[in-house]
Amino acid sequence: MSEKLMDAIIKPVAGVGVALAKVPVPVAGPGEVLIKVHKTAICGSDVHIFDWNDWAAQHVKPGMTIGHEYVGEIAALGEGVTGLHIGQRVSGEGHITCGHCRNCRNGDIQWCKDTFGVGVDRNGAFAEYLCIPASNVIPIDENLDEDVVAFFDAFGNATHTALMWSLVGEDVLITGAGPIGIMAAGICKFAGARRVVITDLNEYRLDLARKMGVDAAVNTGKEDLTEVMKQLNIVEGFDVGLEMSGNGHAFNQMLSVMRTGGKISLLGLGNKPIPVDMNYIIGKGLTLQGIYGRKMDTWHQMSYMVQGGLDMSPIITHRYHYTDFQKGFDAMKSGNSGKVILDWTTKKEG
Repeated sequence: MSEKLMDAIIKPVAGVGVALAKVPVPVAGPGEVLIKVHKTAICGSDVHIFDWNDWAAQHVKPGMTIGHEYVGEIAALGEGVTGLHIGQRVSGEGHITCGHCRNCRNGDIQWCKDTFGVGVDRNGAFAEYLCIPASNVIPIDENLDEDVVAFFDAFGNATHTALMWSLVGEDVLITGAGPIGIMAAGICKFAGARRVVITDLNEYRLDLARKMGVDAAVNTGKEDLTEVMKQLNIVEGFDVGLEMSGNGHAFNQMLSVMRTGGKISLLGLGNKPIPVDMNYIIGKGLTLQGIYGRKMDTWHQMSYMVQGGLDMSPIITHRYHYTDFQKGFDAMKSGNSGKVILDWTTKKEG
């Protein structure tokens, strides 16, 4: 019997670009679930894989299917899988972890030392079908918009970063108006922050942040952040900082405008080491927390926030059929985009 094939976006060679190819449909083994993919979203790490930077070259094997932000439905259950059913709407936790290291046993699976990432270290979701362990399957309420659920993976990073600290009545600075920074801005407002200020140099994305309800979107190449703080009556400095840019200048500016005793979450990764003025950290008694990945409880937090009225749809700026994936990557690489959604629910004629 001939092997069933499907469309998938793969990393064809160790170099720039990705390609649409025919690959075998995966088979759900014992303890696994086969998911028919409906929608996917392009992540910044997918762009790194496209560009074939040093990080991508260390993780991704040419020929592999990429992508890790998705929503779909269960197409098949492997032997021994219970509590799930065919046709159920689902997404999936992208960290395939060992389950027995110290961090896994403590519930901190995002720090598992032996993590395999979907679409990074193993075949991913930019395909008609995806196979993952049943323990990684996340049931999704049928009432949630699939376009939004498609980027719950990235939304989870924003949720973990923003909700690390108490936000009620606090003044928050976000450095970096990429899609995750903009999502975090919406979360902070929803969670009760008094003032939310976001900084960047990209006017397109600052405009997106304004649509998410920030109190100020500051182009630090043209505007004085301290003047904006005065206008917003932020006197002692920001209570909470969310560093999303990986940019040394932005991070050091954040340190300079934090209040004494302030708290900072660090999600942005730099392309090179960032010099830091330790005097700000020590002299102000700042608390810094590195964030890597989502915590498992972010899945229900995201669902409940959206169901409770947090509108994430302004983040979506482009939608394409999966065969037009190149247009999606071009939009991401231009910097003039938010989240880019690829539709896998229909076959494109021609």
